[in-house]
Amino acid sequence: MRSGAPVQIKLVLLGDGRVGKTSLTLRYVNNVFSEKQTATIQASYLTKRVTVEGQVVNLCIWDTAGQERFHALGPIYYRDADAALLVYDLLDKDSFDRVQSWVRELKKMASKNIVLAIAGNKSDMDKLRQVNMQESEAYAETIGATHFVTSAKLNTGIEEAFLDIARRVLQQRTAEGTDSPAAGGRRKSVVIIDKQTPAEAAQSSRCCS
Repeated sequence: MRSGAPVQIKLVLLGDGRVGKTSLTLRYVNNVFSEKQTATIQASYLTKRVTVEGQVVNLCIWDTAGQERFHALGPIYYRDADAALLVYDLLDKDSFDRVQSWVRELKKMASKNIVLAIAGNKSDMDKLRQVNMQESEAYAETIGATHFVTSAKLNTGIEEAFLDIARRVLQQRTAEGTDSPAAGGRRKSVVIIDKQTPAEAAQSSRCCS
């Protein structure tokens, strides 16, 4: 992989509502955290430029809504993604079970080469943990995913997760001979702002490809 023009990597975050996907993204990209984060409507889009093993990378991060009413819109964002970060709440076993449902859906509808990672979030409240770590790590291994324990509040485990994803995508492209900067850059993107109303967001989504 050579340095030079940035490589584009599309990364989508998936998981139930309130597991902390937006908090993780905002902490990573802007280094901010709010205890009262507004729920995402459809999806929001942020970018972060990083250098991974000498290669400049533009991480194009799609933070999707976890509410069930937006579930059908998922394929708009992940069908051409290079990677997916599946987030669950360490305090909520159901949210971990939903990660497994997302993985099944990705295997049906996303690229067969999509890079997967799993993040168990809210480790700052570890005393209330409801998800067995051995179980979650074992599951991640069965699907070829890396597993991270994160806290948006404490800013732990987040950079490691995003950089690991970028590194694995680059390694995969090198192995496949698709390591040009343009790879992943042929997609048209629309930025959907969190503060839009559902009606405004639905109208904006028509631009998506």
